[in-house]
Amino acid sequence: MESSLRIALLLNPFDLSVKGGEYAPQLALELLGRGHTVRGFGAPPGVIPRSGTDPDNTGGAEARGVVAYGPDVILAYDALSPAAFLGARASRKLGVPLILVEAGTRAAGLPHERFLRWLGEKLWGPFVRRHARLVIALDPVAELQALAEGFAGDRIRVLSQGVDLIRYRPGLSSSLLAAHRARGRVLLYVGLVSDNRGLDLVIQAFADSVGQSGDWSLVIAGGGPDAARRALRAQVDRLGVGTGVHWLPLPREEELPGLLCSATLLLVPAVDSRVRGVQIPRALACGLPVLAADLPRLAHIHEDGGCGLLVKAGSAEAWTEAVRKAASSPEARKRWSQRARELAKERFDWAMIAQTVEAWMDEVTKEPLVASKPARVISPETKAS
Repeated sequence: MESSLRIALLLNPFDLSVKGGEYAPQLALELLGRGHTVRGFGAPPGVIPRSGTDPDNTGGAEARGVVAYGPDVILAYDALSPAAFLGARASRKLGVPLILVEAGTRAAGLPHERFLRWLGEKLWGPFVRRHARLVIALDPVAELQALAEGFAGDRIRVLSQGVDLIRYRPGLSSSLLAAHRARGRVLLYVGLVSDNRGLDLVIQAFADSVGQSGDWSLVIAGGGPDAARRALRAQVDRLGVGTGVHWLPLPREEELPGLLCSATLLLVPAVDSRVRGVQIPRALACGLPVLAADLPRLAHIHEDGGCGLLVKAGSAEAWTEAVRKAASSPEARKRWSQRARELAKERFDWAMIAQTVEAWMDEVTKEPLVASKPARVISPETKAS
C-alpha cells in the first residue's frame, strides 16, 4: 500500500477462546509489521498487539471510543454480533468503511448460537448490512452463514485462518509419546473427546487395519465428558486393541508442535460442521500428513491426495480403507509430508493473509462510501434448492 492506515479491530471478549480466536491477534501483529497503526476494542488488555506510537489504547468496545480513535477502516468480528453493530455505528459517524470477519457458528442447530443470531438480526441486522463494505468468511460454512444472514454474495470473500510457520515446523520432537508408552508409527487425534467427534470410527478402523500388528499406535489427546471417554474405552477393550491405544490429556500450547512432529498421521474424523479443523493447518506446517473427513470446512483447508486423504464422513469402512492405504504406503506418506509443508506456506502464512486483507482494505477505502444494498435474507436450504 502507498500509505499506512489506522485500523480498529472490534471483538467480543467471549469469542477469543473459540471462534477464530487467533485470527485477530495474529492479523494485528502482521498489520503492525506492515506499517499500519492498530488498536483493539472489546478484547482484554494485552490480547491484541498495538502500535507503540499509539499508547492511548483503552481496549474499550464502545462506539465513542472507536470514533475518538479515528480509524481509516474498521474490522469487526462476527457479522451479527454487538461488535458488528458498534462498528456499523462508528462507520456511519466517521464515514469510513466497515469490514466484517465471519467465523461461522459451530453448528446451525446449537440453540444458544441460533438465539444470538436471531437476536442480532432483530436488533441490528439490517443496519449492519447497510454499512458493511465487505465480509471476510473464514471457511465455506461461514460463507453460507453470511449469505443466510443477508449479505450480498459479491461482498463476501473467503480467506482461511493462518498458522505460525515458525512455531509449527518440521523437525521438532516430543517426550509425550514415550512417556505414555506409545510405540511404532502413530495415528494421532487431538481435540475434544466426545461421542460426536467420530472417534468410534477411527477406533474401529484402527482395530480393523493396523491395530493388531504392534507396529502402530493410536494416540487420542484431549479432554471431554467422562461418559464419552468410558464408552470409547469400552469399545477399545471390546475390540481387543487396548495395548495399542493411548490416552493423553490435551497438550499444552507449547507441547503441540512437538507432538505433531512426532506423529505419523493426524486423524480428523469429524461428522458435522462443529469441527473447524484448527489442527489441520498446524499439522501441515509440521509436515504431518492428514486424514480428514470430507466435509466442506475440512476440505477447504486440505488437498486430497496431496497432503493426505479426505475420507467419507461417518463411514467406518471408509476410515478403515484410508488408514490401511496410508499405513501401507510409506512413499505416499513421504510425498504427502513434503506437500503438507508446501501447502502451509502457500495458503496459511499469516504474512500472506495479512497482505490479502491489506489489499482488500485498500480497495474499500478507495470506493465511494455508499451504504450497501442489503440482500434478501435466505437460508442455506433455500440457496441449495
